[in-house]
Amino acid sequence: MYPEPLSREALAAAGAEADPRSLAAAERMRRHYPPEVAAAALEQVVLRERARTKFADRAENLFFTRDGLEQATRPSVAAHHAARLVAAGVRRVVDLGCGIGSDALAFAAAGLEVVAVEIDERTAQVARANLGDRAEVITGDAEQIGPELVRTGDGVFLDPARRSSAGRLWRTEDFIPRWGFVTGILTGRCAAGAVAVKLGPALPHREIPAGVEAEWVSDHGETVEVCLWSGVRSEPDSRAALIMPDHRMVARPGRLAVAPPGRYVYEPDGAVIRAGAITVLGDQLGAWLLDDQIAYLSADELISTPYATCFEISESLPYNEKLLRRWIRDHRVGRLEIKKRGVDLDPAQLRKRLKPSGDQQATMIISRTRSGTLVLVGQRIS
Repeated sequence: MYPEPLSREALAAAGAEADPRSLAAAERMRRHYPPEVAAAALEQVVLRERARTKFADRAENLFFTRDGLEQATRPSVAAHHAARLVAAGVRRVVDLGCGIGSDALAFAAAGLEVVAVEIDERTAQVARANLGDRAEVITGDAEQIGPELVRTGDGVFLDPARRSSAGRLWRTEDFIPRWGFVTGILTGRCAAGAVAVKLGPALPHREIPAGVEAEWVSDHGETVEVCLWSGVRSEPDSRAALIMPDHRMVARPGRLAVAPPGRYVYEPDGAVIRAGAITVLGDQLGAWLLDDQIAYLSADELISTPYATCFEISESLPYNEKLLRRWIRDHRVGRLEIKKRGVDLDPAQLRKRLKPSGDQQATMIISRTRSGTLVLVGQRIS
């Protein structure tokens, strides 16, 4: 099944083009296909190429829209959503705002009955092509028809649209469906047995309704989302970091000491930082903070952890570009990684000014500390 006006033949012809973005490719395709077919086929080939970073080989069998690809859930994370709904006893899930159907695919693969709703007709058409007979896809407004579709004990999944023609939307009041509708579903204004709401990881804690669990998810080093959960077997009001596939850290109140850097510096994963679990991680590592407002931890003991990247520090230098340039030259550093927190600088521009050249590598961690800005020089530990 292909979204209109595509066909298997048009996609194959577009895929055979060396550069599907080029004017020459468009001209060749229009010799054999109507302009709208040629444009749609070439666009799919370009989007599938881009989608490989998120979907790997699965991208070749899926259809995309530009906005749909940006917001689509990675398959591994979508499978996690499905597993949590299954564990909560859900047998049927209503996906309100299904986009291209990436989460609905995971729900169906987990054995759930799926009803998917998408307000945009073109995107709904793409979702139907991706889902086939594995789910029912309805074109409509989730706010208007969603509550009528939900039966007692169902799971509800919402991934509010966070993009417009002007770009990414950051304020919850601009989301579609409206934030009031989303929070109403989360807090029990329908018959759902379990509810999950996928959002961008920058969601402020103050926006999370009372009694709702928030789980920040990191996949391959990238913090990709926060998912709000209700009606699942979890601790209400908890804030957690999940490092895919199964390393989970729940935030707890507490304080860490602030002290000068030790032998090791730990850079916590973004999900740990977003969840507010720095104190829990620091306690596990026997670590302290370099500054009470900066998310770098330090310790004198090396402990392996999936929740942070570790660097062994060899030197501590004041932040002085002339001094740093001389250090890089003397140590023949050609591969230079620069990390910074609490300091107003552009690492890429600083790297150009420092002019690394040589056969050695190093990491410079530039951070505000209790005694001022320091440059901690060391090596990344695998």
